[in-house]
Amino acid sequence: MLPIAKLGPSERADALDRLDSEDFDVLVIGGGVTGAGSALDAASRGLRTALIEREDFAAGTSSASTKLIHGGLRYLEKLDFGLVQEALTERARMLEELCPHLVHPVPFLYPLTGRAWERAYVGAGVLLYDTIGTGKRGVPVHKHLSRTGALRLAPDLREDALVGAIRYYDAQVDDARHTAMLARTAAHHGALVTTHVEATDLTKQGGCVTGAVATDTESGREVRITARRIVNATGPWTDEVQNMAGQAQVKVRPSKGVHFLVPRERLDLGVGLIMRTEKSVLFVVPWGNRWIIGTTDTDWDESVDDVVATQADLDYLLDRLNPMLRHPLTKADITGVYAGLRPLLAATEGSTAELSREHSVLESTPGLISIGGGKYTTYRVMAEDAVDRAVEGLDREVPPSPTRHLPLLGAIGYEAAVADRERIARQAGVHVAWIDHLLARYGDLYEEVLALGEERPHLMQPLEGAPSYLGVEVAYAASHEGARDLFDALERRTRVRIEVADRGLAAAEPAAAILADVLDWDDETRKDAIDAYRKAVEADRAAEQASTDQEAVAARHPG
Repeated sequence: MLPIAKLGPSERADALDRLDSEDFDVLVIGGGVTGAGSALDAASRGLRTALIEREDFAAGTSSASTKLIHGGLRYLEKLDFGLVQEALTERARMLEELCPHLVHPVPFLYPLTGRAWERAYVGAGVLLYDTIGTGKRGVPVHKHLSRTGALRLAPDLREDALVGAIRYYDAQVDDARHTAMLARTAAHHGALVTTHVEATDLTKQGGCVTGAVATDTESGREVRITARRIVNATGPWTDEVQNMAGQAQVKVRPSKGVHFLVPRERLDLGVGLIMRTEKSVLFVVPWGNRWIIGTTDTDWDESVDDVVATQADLDYLLDRLNPMLRHPLTKADITGVYAGLRPLLAATEGSTAELSREHSVLESTPGLISIGGGKYTTYRVMAEDAVDRAVEGLDREVPPSPTRHLPLLGAIGYEAAVADRERIARQAGVHVAWIDHLLARYGDLYEEVLALGEERPHLMQPLEGAPSYLGVEVAYAASHEGARDLFDALERRTRVRIEVADRGLAAAEPAAAILADVLDWDDETRKDAIDAYRKAVEADRAAEQASTDQEAVAARHPG
């Protein structure tokens, strides 16, 4: 078996040299879930593949989802049966074969409010939801509950707010971790994967796109990449990349989604919640020792680089949830907030809540394949469609996509490791709870994390300021997973920035010290990293006090 690919500092330096000197069949621009999936799809077909990302894996939309792998129960009401079936099929694949270490079943309660038709109507929809897939669900079937049964599962619901409920199951994922693992799996199958490299222009010859000019955002070094096909998988930035080659053909309309987190003990619930709103649905999702509550769905007319949550967004979520609760939440309960943009396919009229979650793949300019729309759950299908389009016209036969049955790194030995968790804990000299934690984040790659801990025993302690993580996980993020700064380590490889009440400020200094050792930072670089992180947290907090998007963006960029 080949050694497992690493995305560390030396590998990145080598990748920059190769980007400038080799020719590729496919260059993917964008390191979100669709871009990482496209790189894996292309590489696993034997295509010479490269991926570049301006910031970090999942730095945009793919780290700001509701953290669910789901069919989208509300799309049944819109009669989008094909989309729901496709998504549920993908959910089953991820749960059972592709990444069972990263995707796990999670129960939800759908409260019934008393309308005579509601139980039959919702029950029929959930029954269809349970049966519309390929026959493999990966989750238990739904169950009807009386009010007493519902309150037994969710004591913090107001008794007069429901007459009963339906419990059903979906699946949950740490989106940023999944995307990073997807990118590393692409590298393992031969893709050249680099982050913090920005595409600044596209090169053309005879009217066809033949490559890209890119800049290493750390050193300023320019590289010129030659590729026979470019896959534009940049989500909200899709139009921007298309405009480098000419007029945009795939039009994307950004929709802002905001979520906030509260401590787990603040809500006495044994299951998640899903509730209808006037626009779509509201989720309360269990997330470790927190609850994630979201989401909003509003037009975003500001720069796609500046998406922020506002006071109005938080008020909207609180106002929809609190009438259901015995003990309403307040802003003082909120420990974390995040916002992202859905890259919905543009329509001429209507709100973003009404836009389709279908995706579109188009050769917007000869040689440039752009993909827009879609949803996180169906990333693999989107990637397969993009690469299928990209290989049309290549002068050699390319096999079909193998990704329907291609496990991500960490998956193959996961179940065996779970069964052996107590022995692993004894051998490592750590509590079995830490092994459970590592298995749920790294699968069978936990061995690499523990091996790094053996080399640096002082890091096998909880990270100061963020005790839900071990210090060694920050080191591993930089040495194996491509993390290049505090944002990569604390916002995406770990989720400290959204999980801890101080947004990771107390963890920033100890984490920076760990990163400095791996990335060879000097004292000035380390201090600059801490200062940049602190300023970003302060800017987000200022934005969250604003009433409008425009005011929030201005608050984030004072002066």
